[in-house]
Amino acid sequence: MIFGDNREAVIKNIQKAANERDFTAKAEIGDPQMTLDERLKLVNDFWENRNSLSSKINNQIGHAMLTAFAKALVGSTEFKGLENLNNLPIGGAIVTANHFNQIDSLPIKLLANKMHHQLSIVIEDTNLMLPGFFRYLMNYVGTIPLVQSASYIGNEFPKHLSKALAQNNWVLIYPEQEMWWNYRKPRKLQRGAYYFAAKQNVPAISLFIEIKDLPKTEKKDPNFYETKYIVHVLPPIFPDVSLSANENAHKMMEQDYQQKVAAYEKIYGKKLNYDFTDWDIAGWRGHLS
Repeated sequence: MIFGDNREAVIKNIQKAANERDFTAKAEIGDPQMTLDERLKLVNDFWENRNSLSSKINNQIGHAMLTAFAKALVGSTEFKGLENLNNLPIGGAIVTANHFNQIDSLPIKLLANKMHHQLSIVIEDTNLMLPGFFRYLMNYVGTIPLVQSASYIGNEFPKHLSKALAQNNWVLIYPEQEMWWNYRKPRKLQRGAYYFAAKQNVPAISLFIEIKDLPKTEKKDPNFYETKYIVHVLPPIFPDVSLSANENAHKMMEQDYQQKVAAYEKIYGKKLNYDFTDWDIAGWRGHLS
C-alpha cells in the first residue's frame, strides 16, 4: 500500500543517498520543519498530556485501532524464525528492524501480539505532527518520541524507555534512523538502540523484513505492484555484562548488522552492494536514468 505523494522524487533521493553511502539521509519530501525549541515543547506537551483522562482513553482506542489496522493492511504477513524467540528471558526487549515504510511497524505489532507483548515505538519527534489519521496514531499507540537534544536523550528519554521495558513491553527502535521508502537492503546501523539495550540490560530482538512483489498492481499508482511482508526473526543479541555500555553498543550493533546482511543475502540470493539499482525499491515498475 502506498502512503505519500512524490514517490519518484523520493526514490531519486534514495538513489543519491545510497550511491553516496549517506545511509541516514532524509529521503522523504515535505516532513514538518521545526526548530529545536519547538520540538522540545511539542514533546514536553506530549508527555504532560499522558496523564490526562482523555489521553488514557485515547491510548486504549489507539492500541485497538493499531491492531485492527495491522490485521487489515498486513494480515498476510508471514513470520519465519520464531524459534529464535523461545529462550528469551521474561521481560522487555529492544526490537530492531529495517525501516522502509510508514506502516512497517504493523508487522512487528502483529509479532508482538503473537508473543503476548505490548509494542512501544520510538519515533522522531516531528512524527507527532503528521497529518490526519497518522497524527492520531503517533500520539496514542504507545510511542516514545525522540528529540535530537543531548539533555533529552541523556535524561528524559531513558526514563520513558525504562518505564516501557519495566512493563515488559517490546520497544521498537529503528537503528537505520530515517525511512527509505520500500528499500529492500539493510543499511548501516546507528549505535543508539544497542547502547540503550546495554544500559537497560535487555536483549535486542533482531528482525529483517523481506518485501515481496505481488503480481497485482496498486490501485493508486499502476507504476507499483502490491507487496507483502515476511518477518525474519534472527538470533537475539544479548549485552555482555563484562563490557561497558559503549563497548556493548558497538559489539551488538556490528552483530546485528552482520545478521541482517546475511539474512538479506540468503533471502534475495544477492551479494549486498549499495550501488543503487531499480530493483532496490520493492514493487516499483519504473526506472531512473
